[in-house]
Amino acid sequence: GFLQSYAVEVDIKDASNATCLYADWMMRFLIRYESNSGDYKSTTLDLSSNVTHNGSVCGNDTQAALVAVQFGEGHSWSINITKNNETYQGDFITLTYNTDDTAVFPDAKRKGPVTVLVKHPLHPVQLNTVFVCHSSYLIEAENVTQIFWNVTMQAFVQNGTVSKKESRCPADAPTSAPTVPPTIANVTTASTTTLSPAPTSPPKPVENPDTGNYSLKSGNKTCFLATVGLQLNVSQDKPLLININPKTTIADGACGNTTATLKLNDANSTLIGF
Repeated sequence: GFLQSYAVEVDIKDASNATCLYADWMMRFLIRYESNSGDYKSTTLDLSSNVTHNGSVCGNDTQAALVAVQFGEGHSWSINITKNNETYQGDFITLTYNTDDTAVFPDAKRKGPVTVLVKHPLHPVQLNTVFVCHSSYLIEAENVTQIFWNVTMQAFVQNGTVSKKESRCPADAPTSAPTVPPTIANVTTASTTTLSPAPTSPPKPVENPDTGNYSLKSGNKTCFLATVGLQLNVSQDKPLLININPKTTIADGACGNTTATLKLNDANSTLIGF
């Protein structure tokens, strides 16, 4: 798998003990927080083995459904799911992390729960259809990067039975073989790409990308080191090749006990996540 973490499975029942909402997914959070010395540290918040789903509700035509989970030392996450005619879609995502958890937030200056609310409408899914996305999906807001993968979810389940009809996320759709070997971890953002026929004339050749040295530190020790030249191959009306410039690219991320995440950023947004 892309990342090692615990999976969450939530099966919400209605008053007649029939399944009304089902979700099975994996997620992880990369968080930057201020330490007592005034500098900022990066940490990884993973799901624990014991996850509860208190407060989750089925929803109906007038009330939104809610998937709410609690885990670890006072951490919680939820997604609000609304129904609109013949579709449903995720809307608000709320993460509350507790910096009193010293195992995750050592030497944190701010103590207690911190809540991050993100309005992030997801692609509408037809009713009686289960949403499936094995690829990684990334949301960034307020010093927090939320990563989701291996998602299976259906809200407003009909007749208590999860549908066998699937709606796949765009990132799971098969594509033609890329010109660059697929060595980059599949971290995607919400976008839909329409593939067009190849142009009749070949694009001008692009020089090989410059090699960059990217590293992360944990304390005084280097915990992640990558020496690599990177090129993006974007499928659109005319294929676009973009070389990543090491001189303007900044490495960010976090190292954990068993995993590490490297994000390469320019001045405005994340380019690639490993």
